Amino acid sequence: MIEGGKIYEGGCHCRTVRFRFTMPADPVIRRCNCTICAMKGVVMLDVPMADCETTEGENALSLYTFGSGQAKHRFCSKCGIHTFHQLRSEPDHYGINLACIDGMTIYDLPEVPVFDGQNHPADSGSYGYVGVMRYEKPEI
Repeated sequence: MIEGGKIYEGGCHCRTVRFRFTMPADPVIRRCNCTICAMKGVVMLDVPMADCETTEGENALSLYTFGSGQAKHRFCSKCGIHTFHQLRSEPDHYGINLACIDGMTIYDLPEVPVFDGQNHPADSGSYGYVGVMRYEKPEI
């Protein structure tokens, strides 16, 4: 499903915002339990910003920040879908919404680690995980 070094494309629901990126060799895929990520419920793929580009709809992206203002959350101003955000823990990386990547679905992942964003490393000094979210397909 995921191939390091390959170029992937994606975008928002209404296709106004489109982006492309190069998949990292060892992709980090996770959820986060911070206040905004818990409400968004997205599965993120961490990608260096230098390996990403917005190809369409940059002017349709809205910006939301809170707290420290370091994480820069981007979403389509037309359909409201969160496409990616600049990570607070790694400001040179985006957390791309895996569900926005063409041909991918979070339901192909049986387990996704949950990052402890409520006790963010920038505040607590330690980087950790608090659990795992699981998806099981029913046997029919």
